[in-house]
Amino acid sequence: MSNIYIGYHFSIEPKEPGSEILIAELGEKAFESFTETETGISAFVQKDLWDEMILEGVQILHSEEFKIDYSYEEIEQINWNEEWEKNFEPIDVEGNCHVRAPFHPKTDAEFNIVIEPKMSFGTGHHETTHMMIQHLLEIDVKGMKTLDMGCGTAILAILAEMKGAQPIDAIDIDNWCYLNSIENAERNNCRHITVYEGDASLLKDKKYDLIIANINRNILLNDMQSYVDCLNPKGTILFSGFYEEDIPYIDASCTEKGLTYIKKFQKNNWVSLKYVN
Repeated sequence: MSNIYIGYHFSIEPKEPGSEILIAELGEKAFESFTETETGISAFVQKDLWDEMILEGVQILHSEEFKIDYSYEEIEQINWNEEWEKNFEPIDVEGNCHVRAPFHPKTDAEFNIVIEPKMSFGTGHHETTHMMIQHLLEIDVKGMKTLDMGCGTAILAILAEMKGAQPIDAIDIDNWCYLNSIENAERNNCRHITVYEGDASLLKDKKYDLIIANINRNILLNDMQSYVDCLNPKGTILFSGFYEEDIPYIDASCTEKGLTYIKKFQKNNWVSLKYVN
């Protein structure tokens, strides 16, 4: 494997959700790691897998909604731990849940989660993940059969297991997220999480007491019937990954399928909703 990388440095306005959209699109190319910067993101690809047309087809670069500038350079021998250490600060959710990288000291929080994020979403820094953690901290999940859909780093599945949920299925369509979730589950000594690579088609004939779905609006709406079909009576479903102005669309779909709205968290313009069956 080549130790030489090409590093792209993107300046993005507005930074959110531009950074998240750009990472998702670049993740479909050969880029294998990302770090957040003050003005946007840096993205890294092995030189052996790079060519000058690598950004062709990255739609957000041509969007009128965002102003994106970039430069790129050749970099030798990237120390990824050093990159993460520069860009990954531990987070605390309501004093009860502490999310940290392996190089951060452990705290006395009730739930201590160690995440090595690599390029996966779900470090806890994003508003949507933070709000989903808030929901999980409030729910007695002991013994609940749980689904973490679009699991990213598996941070939410890990917290659910720490709170007594089992068994837990964690699913992500992205291969890097799939592999990273397996690593993080092992890192946190989880014994009840099974990680799958795929989409909602894996849910056929499955049943859950708790469903966690932190994805984007369009995928949630597209797959909503699949979630409802595999939610047990009196089951709970947590949604996030969308904005306040998306609530009417999500709520209409949920209500139409028999779900009852319970609660909302909001952080900046991002929201997270709780429904029961």
